[in-house]
Amino acid sequence: MFQTLYSYFWWERLWLPANLTWADLEDRDGRVYAKASDLYITLPLAFVFLVVRHLFETYVATPLAGLLNVKEKVRLKATPNAVLEKFYAATTKHPKQADVEMLSKKSGCTVRQVERWFRRRRNQDRPSLLKKFREASWRFTFYLIAFIAGMAVIVDSMLPSQYWYYMIELSFYWSLLFSIASDVKRKDFKEQIIHHVATIILISFSWFANYTRAGTLIMALHDSSDYLLESAKMFNYAGWRNTCNNIFIVFAAVFIITRLVILPFWIMHCTVVYPLDLYPAFFGYYFFNFMMVVLQLLHIFWAYLIIRMAQKFITGKVVEDERSDREETDNSEEEEEVAKNGPLSNGHPVLNNNHRKTD
Repeated sequence: MFQTLYSYFWWERLWLPANLTWADLEDRDGRVYAKASDLYITLPLAFVFLVVRHLFETYVATPLAGLLNVKEKVRLKATPNAVLEKFYAATTKHPKQADVEMLSKKSGCTVRQVERWFRRRRNQDRPSLLKKFREASWRFTFYLIAFIAGMAVIVDSMLPSQYWYYMIELSFYWSLLFSIASDVKRKDFKEQIIHHVATIILISFSWFANYTRAGTLIMALHDSSDYLLESAKMFNYAGWRNTCNNIFIVFAAVFIITRLVILPFWIMHCTVVYPLDLYPAFFGYYFFNFMMVVLQLLHIFWAYLIIRMAQKFITGKVVEDERSDREETDNSEEEEEVAKNGPLSNGHPVLNNNHRKTD
C-alpha cells in the first residue's frame, strides 16, 4: 500500500511536463540535477538550528540587550484569586460583561476589580521585552547572512552553492514552524503558519522539480527586506525610536518594491507566462503558481499593515508593530488609585520622596 501511494505521489505527469520523465533528471555526462532525496537532511538541520538559536539568544542576544539598555516595562500583578484564575485558565481570558458580573458575585470583588484583575492577568502572560528582543536578534542575524549568501548564489548560479542555500533556508523555515507555538504570538499567528507552510512547500517543490533559479530568486527577494524589519524591532525594543522609524521607512520601501512589484510583475511573470512557451501546462505548473499566489496574498495583507504603520509615522505617531498585542492599562482607575494612595508597585503603595527619576 505504501509503495502504491509512493508511486501515485511521484507520478511523472503530476510534477513534470509531458516531454520529461524522472529518468531525464538523472545525473549523466557530468550534469548533476537536484533530487527530492536531498531534502531529507533539512529535518535534522532544523533541530540543529533550534539548538544554535538557543545558544545565540543566551550568549549573544541577551548580552546585546544589556548593552542596548533594553528595559522591561513594570507590570502590575494580579492579586491571587482562585475563582478568577480558574475562569481565566478554563474558560476565557476576555470575559463578557455577564461573566464579569457573575465572577464579581462569586469572588466577592467589585465589577471594576474583576475587570482590572483580568487586564493585569493578561499582561502577565504577554511575552517580555527581552524575549521579543532575543527573537528579533536571531531572525535579524539569519536573514542578513541569508541575504548576503543569496546574492552570492545568484551570481554563482552553480548547483553546489544552490544546494547549501536551499538546505539552510528550508531548515530555517522548518525550525520557525517547529518553534512558532513557543515564540511571541502575534495577531497574524494563522497567517504566519500559512506563510511558513507555503514557503516550505515552494522551496521543496522548486528543488526537486529543478526550478532552482526561480526558487533562489524568490528566497533572496524575501530576505532582502526581512532583516530590515527585524533590526527595526530591535531598536524599537531598545527605545531608539528615531532609528527604528528611519529603518522602518527603508523596510517599507524595500518590502513594497520587492514583494508588490518585482515578485508579481517579474518573477511570477517568469513562472506563469514563460513556461507555457516551452511546454503545455501540467499539475506541477498549477501547483507551484497557486502557492505563489498564496504568498502574494499574504504580502498584500502585510503591505496593508505596513502602510497603516507608515501613515502613523508620517502623522507623527509612534510606530508600532500592528501584529503585536498592546499592553493593557487600567487608565483612569490607576490614576484614581494613585491620587488616593500614591504610586503603586504591583498593586501596593510605595514611598514617594519627591525625587524625580532622571532618564
